[in-house]
Amino acid sequence: MNNIFTIDLEEWFHANYQDDIADTNKPYEVRVLDNTYKLLKHFEENNTKATFFVLGYVAKKHKKLIMDIHSSGHEIASHGTNHYLVYKQTKEEFKEDVYTSKALLEDIIQKRIKGYRAPSWSITNESLWALDILQEMGFVYDSSIFPIKTFLYGIKDAPRFIYRPIINGKEGSIFEIPPSTFKVFGKTMGFSGGFYLRALPFWVIKILTNRVNKHMQNQKEREAFNSNPVIFYLHPREIDKNQPKLKLKPLEYMIHYLNINSCERKLQKILSTYKCTSIEEYYEF
Repeated sequence: MNNIFTIDLEEWFHANYQDDIADTNKPYEVRVLDNTYKLLKHFEENNTKATFFVLGYVAKKHKKLIMDIHSSGHEIASHGTNHYLVYKQTKEEFKEDVYTSKALLEDIIQKRIKGYRAPSWSITNESLWALDILQEMGFVYDSSIFPIKTFLYGIKDAPRFIYRPIINGKEGSIFEIPPSTFKVFGKTMGFSGGFYLRALPFWVIKILTNRVNKHMQNQKEREAFNSNPVIFYLHPREIDKNQPKLKLKPLEYMIHYLNINSCERKLQKILSTYKCTSIEEYYEF
């Protein structure tokens, strides 16, 4: 079966551990171009299509990159404009941030933008109002709710597989597509992207991917989708062992940079083992 690969397209300095990590008005080194073209090469060599959640900050500066991704057959989706945490924005600020990104991307590729992913999975219990705004703006799906709770993101016990969230007291028209997780001793854990993917050996990722693919959903979901794809996700910086380093606290530094040197090799193993496609193509949105 197919699985799904997604990229959060942002620069090496986009992080949300603290409010003052980076001043995006400064002329930081550009590394997203080389890293993304390297990803595109890996995808082409393995006949892979992916969903790129593009940050407006990157799209505004590198329109040709976005066109090249689109012309290579990958899906373009929104990652907002400025990489701000949703739960630290007002509703008006969030709507402006997402509208600006969506309009910019649609102008570049001349195609409707159907998907959104919040920076750092920041649609939480405190910011579920964002789903109502995304639905009003015509998005088909969101991929922002991590079904675990950490210091930065997540909703404990949120559904682990694709579902329609409850919005204003009724089932919404928008789909929620969470990142893939597994259960161990009753606890939900991530494995398919970011820190989790970098921390785990490939053989563990393979076992967990096969387990998720075979997982039986409830009857309604089985009738609609038949199977469970794994939602893999990475950032371009995660295959860049020579990137500049942010000044982070020890725990944050470990989360951000653990096993960066080996991540590209792990990516190659995943792509050569599993056929992956975009969210749009998998679900025929």
